[in-house]
Amino acid sequence: MPGFEVFGAEEKQQVLEVLDSGVLFRYEFAAQRKGRWKVLEFERAFADYTGTAYAQAVTSGTAALKVALAALGIGAGDEVITQGFTFVATWEAILDCGAIPVFTEVDLTLNMDPADLEKKITPRTRAIIPVHMMGAQARIEEIMAIANQHGIPVIEDTAQAAGAHLHGRHLGSFGAIGTFSFDSVKTITTGEGGMCITNDQRLWQRMSEYHDHGHDHVPNPGGRGGEGRSFIGFNYRMMEIQGAIGLAQLGKLDGIVAAQKRNKQFFQEAVSVLPEVEFREILDRDGDSSTFFTFFLPDKERAAAVNQVLLDHGAGAIRWSENGWYYYPNWEQLLQGKSYCHN
Repeated sequence: MPGFEVFGAEEKQQVLEVLDSGVLFRYEFAAQRKGRWKVLEFERAFADYTGTAYAQAVTSGTAALKVALAALGIGAGDEVITQGFTFVATWEAILDCGAIPVFTEVDLTLNMDPADLEKKITPRTRAIIPVHMMGAQARIEEIMAIANQHGIPVIEDTAQAAGAHLHGRHLGSFGAIGTFSFDSVKTITTGEGGMCITNDQRLWQRMSEYHDHGHDHVPNPGGRGGEGRSFIGFNYRMMEIQGAIGLAQLGKLDGIVAAQKRNKQFFQEAVSVLPEVEFREILDRDGDSSTFFTFFLPDKERAAAVNQVLLDHGAGAIRWSENGWYYYPNWEQLLQGKSYCHN
């Protein structure tokens, strides 16, 4: 149940307030905007919702990863460990920094295997990005213990797990930075959009500056462009209409997750009749956001046979081993080193 399925009067009212002000840009134009700062309000509400001190809105979940990596100073030749089952954006952002993605195995949670993480750490490791795939928790407590032992910062890729918890604590709030996606089919959506959360004021300041061409956002008599710039940035700004939609959607997030849990329970009961079926390990069922329902069958042939029945009834499943977005062996553009750049 992605957020677009619950668009209603709340989203319309928020957007109309932006249009009524005539200001779509998140900064400046104080006199015209009638006191409405939707992106800023969305950031503060999201930080409060996740129990963190700071939130930085950006243009996508992919941008959130890039901004987080930049804030940590990740650059050319650095190694960043992530998992071999994730959406391509995770490693695309690493490569875009000039860094080198290093992939771990996943365990029965379908998230990063902490035992394999230990094996992949080298003197060149500068960050670790576990991914809370398909709405359920990675072993983030174990991963954080390993990372802290080695003094390596953790970015939690929480793109598919907004509203999820582990033992009462929001996913995304364990690491140095947590990143979220609000694209068109996410748990809550702003069409495109993303968010970074952190408890570190210094990291938030870096993200705030980097996502807006390096502007430090200190008020000055010269207006926009007169701020100081201590480093080169880029443009990953969220606009006011997206912030407005995000505010309305955030107010519905708990209800969306509750509906997803009911739907997942229905499907799990239905699938339980299959011989030898197994389900992924969920570390905290109360904290699962239930954005996906995944099950295992003993071999490829039986998985194909069950999926054919589902297809025949208009309810075909995604077989992860065949999916080009999520599964390491199918990333031909990465494995073959395809790029528009020339050496």
